[in-house]
Amino acid sequence: MTQAPRRAIFGWILFDWACQPVATLITTFIYAPYFASAVARSPAEGQALWGFAAAAAGIVIALTSPFIGAIADATGSRKPWIAAFGVLLVLGSIGLWFGKPGDPSTVMIVLVCFAIATIGFEFATVFNNAMMPSLVPPNKIGWLSGLGWATGYLGGLVSLAFALLFLSTNPKTGLTLLGTPPAFGLDAAAREGDRFIGPLTAIWFIIFVLPLFLFTPDNSKALKLGPAIKSGIDKTFATLREVRSHKNTATFLFANMIYTDGLVAMFAFGGIYAAGTFGWGAIQLGVFGILLTITGTVGALVGGRLDDKLGAKPVILGSLLILLFSCIAILSIDRDRIFFVIPVTPADPHAGLFASAAEKLYIAIGMFIGLAAGPLQAASRALLVRLAPKEQLAQFFGLFALSGKLTSFMGPFLVATVTALTLNQKAGVSVLVLFFIVGGLLLLRVNAIANRS
Repeated sequence: MTQAPRRAIFGWILFDWACQPVATLITTFIYAPYFASAVARSPAEGQALWGFAAAAAGIVIALTSPFIGAIADATGSRKPWIAAFGVLLVLGSIGLWFGKPGDPSTVMIVLVCFAIATIGFEFATVFNNAMMPSLVPPNKIGWLSGLGWATGYLGGLVSLAFALLFLSTNPKTGLTLLGTPPAFGLDAAAREGDRFIGPLTAIWFIIFVLPLFLFTPDNSKALKLGPAIKSGIDKTFATLREVRSHKNTATFLFANMIYTDGLVAMFAFGGIYAAGTFGWGAIQLGVFGILLTITGTVGALVGGRLDDKLGAKPVILGSLLILLFSCIAILSIDRDRIFFVIPVTPADPHAGLFASAAEKLYIAIGMFIGLAAGPLQAASRALLVRLAPKEQLAQFFGLFALSGKLTSFMGPFLVATVTALTLNQKAGVSVLVLFFIVGGLLLLRVNAIANRS
């Protein structure tokens, strides 16, 4: 096939840019730590509640994504689905504004809105992913996927920098990173700068998803919605029954299910863990996020090129090794100790950003996580494009979402449960080591050379 026009590719790539604030601003670096430290009664309780909400969203996605993907394959078009789930992303993000500091009555509102935004984000991504084969030849799938992830990370970087400079404030001073009150007349005392992260994410998505709808061609319609629903449900059950005939692809999906769970949970709790361990606020977490996002952008670009040259499987395995050792290294850090046994001086709150050895080490580890996360995600979706039957691609991306979410509630659930039982954040995060080990061992069994098997 010939490559789509540049503006079509540009519109598709910008989808990752449009969605990234959900992961960067809400799930990881600003809103989740704000919720745990200011809305919930304690960081440990906040980590547990946030984990249970992520788990609930994961269950919904796991139970419905294969059917929705199959229905989309039957209708042929992708954009209406992206628009519909984009609405959920927008509404859920806006609702996060109502999470007030020290107000327990808003906890449930925040958790429900977070789950809605997550569901919208994940499902919209399913259909955006399924558009890839219509844009570039097979030998450029890795390049396109990596470029999309890199653009997404860059979007996260820009949105995070904007939030730190103009919105999020130091709880003690009420000032942003620029040393000014939050913009737009927001009240620092009521933490409105942090709360505005939700509406900002919604506005960001609406603006930057428009090029996808304007410039990127959609597949032609096949069936109307009613017949497509029946066809999609029938095809999903048929695919699940015939999964043995796609043994290689099924093995990959199972491996993806495990290691993606670990990655999602690591990002979901990384900021919360740092907030509880070091007492970091939005400014420290935001700067940390910028550094991690820069390495993530570089990693996604380099990983996309390595994917096309070496293949997706080696890229994924290398990324998993980095994440495994990074997770172990994180667990070795306390406020006054690194590598489990080496004592260090705790951070002095008046010594500036990241002054202690423990904080510096955490920053370095986070940058390695960013370096590995981009290639892992980009190479995973590129590998599926090469393995899945072309005529069932959206359905298999529904299964891809399923494989990324079927046990994804287990990662947050286990972290939340262990944290709640032990009242110890480190104990909760330690369960993630197993996800990277098991996922990597399963991936070793995948024949990445086999095409659409």
